[in-house]
Amino acid sequence: MTIYVGNIAYSMKEEDLRNAFAAYGNVTSAKIIGDRVTGRSKGYGFVEMDNETEGNAAIEALNDKEVGGRHMRVNVARPRE
Repeated sequence: MTIYVGNIAYSMKEEDLRNAFAAYGNVTSAKIIGDRVTGRSKGYGFVEMDNETEGNAAIEALNDKEVGGRHMRVNVARPRE
């Protein structure tokens, strides 16, 4: 299951994102999207989890949770159009 995570604090690292979701189950990957030119975080990323039940639990627990002074937006990722 792929999970979209928006409004991430710019100081958050991929390891921090992985650890936040790992409390709810096995995390396959965690990626924060960065600007190609500056390398700075764009403030969103994606987390992949093996189990859909664990993924839904993580979404429920982490959506609108304040991390680094920003309230994360967490939901199921939609496919690219």
